[in-house]
Amino acid sequence: MWWFRFWHGPLSPWRHNPTQPDTTQETEWPKGHYPLPEEGNIIGEADTFIVKDYDDTLIDIARRHNLGYLEMIRANPEVSIWVPGVGTEVTIPGRFILPNVERTGIVINIAELRLYYYPDVKNGETPRVETYPIGIGREGFDTPLGVTETTMNIKNPAWYPPESVKREAEARGETAPSVVPPGPDNPLGDHAIILGFDGYLIHGTNQPDGIGMRASRGCIRMLPKDIESIFDRIPPGTQVNIINQPIKIGWEGGQPLIQAFPPLGEEEHSMTALTETMTRLNQYNVDNVNLDYEQLSDVLSLSNGLITPLHPNQEQEQEQEQEPQRHSPEEKSIKAFMKTWI
Repeated sequence: MWWFRFWHGPLSPWRHNPTQPDTTQETEWPKGHYPLPEEGNIIGEADTFIVKDYDDTLIDIARRHNLGYLEMIRANPEVSIWVPGVGTEVTIPGRFILPNVERTGIVINIAELRLYYYPDVKNGETPRVETYPIGIGREGFDTPLGVTETTMNIKNPAWYPPESVKREAEARGETAPSVVPPGPDNPLGDHAIILGFDGYLIHGTNQPDGIGMRASRGCIRMLPKDIESIFDRIPPGTQVNIINQPIKIGWEGGQPLIQAFPPLGEEEHSMTALTETMTRLNQYNVDNVNLDYEQLSDVLSLSNGLITPLHPNQEQEQEQEQEPQRHSPEEKSIKAFMKTWI
């Protein structure tokens, strides 16, 4: 949670149809910008990248591909963070399942350290979503959950260290400054968007390596170029929905997909989270396919943020052909899943 006041500077107050020109005059989607899918809830593409520069780190590669620190590390557990090495193949986890909430304004999913922005569009423009990696509150300074709105945009904010910062500095034998003016030492960066939650902001940073990590005092940090790109397009009163969805379910062409992230503050997903995921899957499983819940257990245990197709359980399919229907799909799902935990 950051505290600030004005220093200087003013307040800042697409289904695609190829037969019609796009009013935005864009010939290519900017990185992190996607048309909303006509069906399903999947955006982006997974890719790989071959390291060509010895000086490249995984953090450098992540930043160039609109990704955060933990997203890249989890997708490449066997690759050195600081010296990936020329010729190394790096996984680019650039495919996302949209959060299961209303697609309006700003949606921040703290579990995946990612912000989704659904801008208003004019007639003839393609409905779209923009997504950016973020940093959130570290343990003990949790980012608050709930629905709020933006109240004011400030360019070149000054930072007034809160009492917690002053106490930490005093414990180190140092004295925290009473104010940090705009400039390279300001942890708010050059742009700040005030939220309705008292004392919380979406802001830039002077430490971009912390994007994609739990490193703030509760505020939402963005890369300087990212917040600059949305700053003038976020009017006061924009809805901001801060959620915690570590398990996301997607469907594409009838194929169920899972995208899982580690639960904040916990070592692994609880049994309740797992059974709720099975229930949600069965709600969409209109064909009553016997999904492989042992595979689901593995995906949740790994929680590397990569979208994984959930396959039918061939063994159960064969048993179903040989036995009469005696249990509901949900009962069979839980029974099958429990076998993986016994």
